[in-house]
Order: sequence, then structure tokens, then C-alpha cells
Amino acid sequence: MRLIKPKVLQSGDTIAAITLSFGAAGLFPHRFEQGVRQMKESFGLTVVPTRHALDQPADIYAHPEHRLSDLMDAFENPQIKGIICNIGGDDTIRLLRLMNDKHFEVIRQNPKIFLGLSDTTVNHMMCYKAGLGSFYSPSLFFGYAENGGILDIMVENTRRTLFSTKPVGILPESKEFIVDMVDWADETSPVRPRIPSTPWRYIQGEKTVQGSLFGGCLDVLMGYVNGTPLWPSVEIFDNAILFIETSEERPSPSWVKYWLRCLGAQGILERLNGILFARPGNDFFKNKEERDTWLANYTDYDQAILTALKEYGRTDMPVVTNMDFGHTLPQLILPYGVLAEIDPYRKQVSLLESGVVSC
Repeated sequence: MRLIKPKVLQSGDTIAAITLSFGAAGLFPHRFEQGVRQMKESFGLTVVPTRHALDQPADIYAHPEHRLSDLMDAFENPQIKGIICNIGGDDTIRLLRLMNDKHFEVIRQNPKIFLGLSDTTVNHMMCYKAGLGSFYSPSLFFGYAENGGILDIMVENTRRTLFSTKPVGILPESKEFIVDMVDWADETSPVRPRIPSTPWRYIQGEKTVQGSLFGGCLDVLMGYVNGTPLWPSVEIFDNAILFIETSEERPSPSWVKYWLRCLGAQGILERLNGILFARPGNDFFKNKEERDTWLANYTDYDQAILTALKEYGRTDMPVVTNMDFGHTLPQLILPYGVLAEIDPYRKQVSLLESGVVSC
């Protein structure tokens, strides 16, 4: 399936900040303003909230129809060049029952950059169903509002992915990452500690492969989207590269194995050309010891993935884990539908085309 590519961003453009799940922006307005300011400083973008983006969490929860209305307004407004989610949450799926063909047609007829992660996976599937290529990316709160400024690697990756029509090229690996929880109610904005990173792990496969990108948060894909009208046909996975990550709720390696088995049972694993798996995320550690134990067990996920693939006869497929996207920082942007390449020999993951087109 060839997706419509949105137009490239330019300094001076206006983008809409939207709340489609948890109402964090209304609860922590200073964090919202920090994200707005840093997007202006780093990219020259003007960020404006949608009508209900700053509503309180209880109102956001009670009115999914307001969230959907905001989404349609943002797509239809010609002054808005892109849309970024403030944060994820856990109930974006409730918008689906309110949608009809006209809503998907609005998205298709007004292609523009759409950004977010985690529960926003649901909205990416809405874009995908409408035929629009969206971007699995940092949210305004988690990523672009990071205390101490947006990480340099994310600034460069954002510019290459959203502000240029050239192929994105080789994805960079970070030498450090951030995972500890930050209290958004603390307006002093403490800078979170950086943890030395280990290289991405090429745990299986020797042959260089290419495929179009599809994926998201595994918890959301399998817990909410699977079985709904948003779930694509198995043919969509033909020769695709699946990118997946897990949420801060810490699903175990066993759950990752179970979810992959579900994909195997649907005939999806046999169609894929490769898998990209992000560094598992979690920001609810009680103490440093709990965090260190979590980090020490990262390779348990590798084994869970390998077990599921072996059960379905896919011991040949390249798999890369410990990657920089998802629920840890830095977060690299992955455009849906873009042709990607995994080169196990050179240990490189590349995007061979741009996710945007010229204005």
C-alpha cells in the first residue's frame, strides 16, 4: 500500500498541539509552554493548541467527541501544517466508534504531518486506514518538552525527517539515554540523568533486507487495535519491516512473546522482512536498584522475540533490538510506509526515502 506523503515542514510554519488521550496539557500548563517554547527555539515552529487541547483531564476523558472534533479541525485548517500529540494515554480507541467514512476522508483529503507515540498508535492506524503516511515520533510533552532542551540527536533527526525531502539515511545510535521518571508538577524542571547506552543489537539474520515501515506500541496494537476495523489486512505486512516498542507499564518479555505468537497465528510473521524493537521503556522506578535490575534484564526481550520467531520458522529474518525509539529518550522518528533497510553486516538501519514531499 503506497501512502500519501504530507508536505515538508518549514521554519515559520504553524502546527497544532492536540490532546487525543490523557489531558496532561490542562494539568501541567507549564510543561505545555515549555514544549511550545522549545519547538520554536529548535525548529522555528509556532505551536498552537486545538480548541480542547488544554481542557482538564476529566473533561478530556468525558468527551471523546471533542477530541475527534479537534482532530478534524486541525486536518481541515489550511493554516495548520502539522499536528503533534501532547501525550499518549490509554483511551484514544474510544474515538473510533464516533468515526465514519467522512472522518477518514477528511484525513485523506488534507494530508499533513501527524506526530506522536504510545497510545497515539491508534491515531496512526486511523491515518494509515485513510491512506496517509504519519510519523511515529516524540510527543510534545515526552520528547520535545524535555527538561534542559530537546536532545541534540533528536533535533538533527527531526530536521532530517520533517524539514527535508532528501532520504533520511542511516539512523543514528545514541551513546546515552534517559528513562527515569520526571515529576511534571515540579516547575523547576530538573534535568534527568543520562545512562550510558549499549549499541543496537542485531540478534538474528545475516542478509540485508528492505521493506516499508509499519508498527507502533505493541501494547496498543495488540490490546486495542487488533480485531477492530483499523487492523490492516495481512497483505499489508508483505515484505514489511515491523517496528514495535513497549509502554511504561512494563509488559513482560512473556507478553511480547504472546503478542508475537498472535501475529504468527495470523500469518503475519511469515510475511515480514524484518523487525525493529525499541529499548523497553519504563519511568515508574521506585529506586535506583529497581531501575538497574530492569536494565539488566533487557536481553530477556531478545530471547522472547527469538523464541516466537523460531516457533513460526522465521530464524532467517533480521531483527534489531535496543533501538532508540519509543518510551525512552532519545526518540528517533519512524515514518509509516517509508522504505527502510536493515544491514546486519554493517550494523545499520537506514530510511531510503523521505517521508515528506516538497510544498
